[in-house]
Amino acid sequence: MDRLTPEEASALMARIVAQDQTALAELYDLFSGPVYGMAMRVLQNTTLAEEATQDTFMKIWRHAERWNPERGTLSTYLLTIARYTAVDRLRKEQRASPWTAVGLDDLLNLIGESGAATEARFFDSELLRELLHQLPEEQIEAIELAYYKGLSHNEVAEHTQQ
Repeated sequence: MDRLTPEEASALMARIVAQDQTALAELYDLFSGPVYGMAMRVLQNTTLAEEATQDTFMKIWRHAERWNPERGTLSTYLLTIARYTAVDRLRKEQRASPWTAVGLDDLLNLIGESGAATEARFFDSELLRELLHQLPEEQIEAIELAYYKGLSHNEVAEHTQQ
C-alpha cells in the first residue's frame, strides 16, 4: 500500500505543512481509497464513511506536522487517523437519534421499496422489546447507556457503579 518512497512521502507532507493545496489533492488522490475502506469497515454506512474520509484529510491538512517518518510510513499514519476518526464518528452517531445517521441508500433498505416497514422487521422489533422487558432493570439500564447514549463498557460500569 505504500505508494510513495519515504523521501516522496516526506516531501509531500512538507508541502502540506506549508499549506500547499495541490499537495493535499495529491495525497487525497493517492490514499482516499484505502482511507475510505478503513472508514467503511468501521462505520458500515456509506454516508458516514464519506464524512469520516473527509474529516481524516482535514485533520491531516490542519496537523500535517505531527507525522514523524521515523515512527511509521505515511500510509500507516493515514489509516490510523482514519480508524480513530471513524470510531469517533461511530460513537457520536450512537449518541444521536438513529434517524440522523441514515443515508438515502440505507434508508431505502430500511423501509423497503413499498415505503413501509416490512412485516418481519416489525415482528423482530416487537420480539426484541418483549425480551428486553424480561431483563432485570440494571441490565436494561446498561444496554440503554451503551446503545442509546454510546457509552463505553468502562463508562457504563462507572455510571452504574458495577
